[in-house]
Amino acid sequence: MPRQPRLDTPGALHHIISKGIEGTTIFREEADRLDFINRLAELCRERSIAVYAWSLMSNHFHLLIRTGLQPLSISMRKILTGYSVYFNRRHKRCGHLFHNRYKSIICEDDPYLLELTRYIHLNPVRAGIVESLNELCDYQWTGHGVIMGKIKNDWQDVSTIYNYFSKKKKEAIARYEAFIGDGITAENNPGKSNGDLFKSGNEWAQVQSLRSKGIPVTSDERVLGSGEFMQRLIAEAEQRVKETLRLRKRVPALKEFAEIITKLQGINKDDLMLGCRSRAVARARKIFCQAVVKKAGYSGAEAARFLGVSTSAVNRLANEDELPEVVIIISC
Repeated sequence: MPRQPRLDTPGALHHIISKGIEGTTIFREEADRLDFINRLAELCRERSIAVYAWSLMSNHFHLLIRTGLQPLSISMRKILTGYSVYFNRRHKRCGHLFHNRYKSIICEDDPYLLELTRYIHLNPVRAGIVESLNELCDYQWTGHGVIMGKIKNDWQDVSTIYNYFSKKKKEAIARYEAFIGDGITAENNPGKSNGDLFKSGNEWAQVQSLRSKGIPVTSDERVLGSGEFMQRLIAEAEQRVKETLRLRKRVPALKEFAEIITKLQGINKDDLMLGCRSRAVARARKIFCQAVVKKAGYSGAEAARFLGVSTSAVNRLANEDELPEVVIIISC
């Protein structure tokens, strides 16, 4: 059965899960975990994603993130490819590190943001890595200690979690801690349920408490949310595909973009692809990247091959503040 295309939309909430190939340990040392976290932090600082919850286990990881200035696929490629290269070099191995492609479940904010935060942060408790909630506060390989104020970092979004509980930070932390504690109680007592999420086969399902509240769950494995939420998400995705196809029909070739932009900017077309560093050419390249990637739906790789530069350079230019000339180019 062919894989379904990923769902993504700006500002979408995603639960990301990725495992080591054939159960391979993907975090062998503290240095490995730090390298992974640094890559995650860099994406947060450049506002590509926002991270609410995370947990690094020995052979897999969980992330609860919201997409920002760039598509999820680009952010995850930066993390996974970069980390795989680092890991293989450091541990003198070769080949794939992660099992297939990462799993991405797009989630409705309520009630799933808090439920998934609890589920993800309790992973070390379920695995027996830590034995208590107090111990979990000092465990540095999840985001729980950061929300509790026991571990410092400048990239994890804690304010969103606090706002669910109280406008006062101390009160919010206390209520969050109680919420996490309720999850441990529920897991230790099968007769009690607090709305935690569990894994059924290969898919996510809800326990009886959420179902009893009449919250419907979709059958699409890529989505965790109500039927209305899924329908809206699918409609938005289909609209973006139609818009991309419309723009591609109107401007079918990158060469045409280059001709229009260089003419408007008063530069030689060859200079656009020769590495010239003049201000006029640099601006023209930025306009080109923003027009073809952000507006016309071309991939960063396609634009990079045309310009003869790296994909990362194209994506960086495409995601900078939009220049007014881009609107003119698209309307030409």
